[in-house]
Amino acid sequence: MNEDVTVCVVDDDERVRNALARLLKAAGYRARTFASAYEILSEPLPSSSAPTVILTDLCMPGIDGLALAEQLFAAPVPPPIVFLSAHGDVPATARAMKDGAVDFLEKPVKDDNLFDALRQAAERSREQIGRLERLRDLREKYAKLTPRERQVFALIVSGLINKEAAWELGISEKTIKVHRARVVAKMEARSLPDLVRMAARLGVMADATPPPAHARAG
Repeated sequence: MNEDVTVCVVDDDERVRNALARLLKAAGYRARTFASAYEILSEPLPSSSAPTVILTDLCMPGIDGLALAEQLFAAPVPPPIVFLSAHGDVPATARAMKDGAVDFLEKPVKDDNLFDALRQAAERSREQIGRLERLRDLREKYAKLTPRERQVFALIVSGLINKEAAWELGISEKTIKVHRARVVAKMEARSLPDLVRMAARLGVMADATPPPAHARAG
């Protein structure tokens, strides 16, 4: 299960980097080593379609581990981070965990503790990748809707019934029903709540004018 996981080791101590890389490879992980935060930031991370974990020292010259984390968290799929430190810095630990770190381990770290943290981080990375892939799939489906179908989609998820949506667009209720059926089919929605959830993830919303009483009646 580790074979698809890349662990990027960031530490200014060459002996530590090499020892961690050997340990990770022996456990089946793919390991890449970086001597500084500058070094890892200057290179593209592994493909966002494969789980990636950052294993970084906290105290490094130049950009330290926390500053590195802040920059990595800006990525579309921010890699989970496990911090290593020889110093029991409580404020740094609290900040790191608040910023989304998976764990904060003190050197010398026990193998079992390290591998537990890496398993959690890899699982988080897989979840992030899954969410991104599902969003891409939604966007691809949404891109196949016609302009009119997108209008109907937005009105439906805003809470308008067919008659109200028809009034909003100036078309017949029968036509609305046809477009609605096509939207549901193209988006592969199982229900209206499912369609509403899709709209929320896509950022689809309608600024519908409240229909007059005669359009709401019946």
